[in-house]
Amino acid sequence: MTLVGLRVLREVAERGTFTAAAQGLGYTQSAVSRQVAALEQATGARLFDRFPGGVRPTGAGRALLR
Repeated sequence: MTLVGLRVLREVAERGTFTAAAQGLGYTQSAVSRQVAALEQATGARLFDRFPGGVRPTGAGRALLR
């Protein structure tokens, strides 16, 4: 778990999509996806529910954001 990963987590939660978070951070969408996947692997939990129109933090994601 890195500070970059936590920053990505916060940005995705605030913006609601990996693409918008990537644009806000100046990263590629795939880099954001990799950061979220690494955080999910490190925590052993799914951090976002994925929907056709975006994402929403799960309970574990909200806890990590605190």
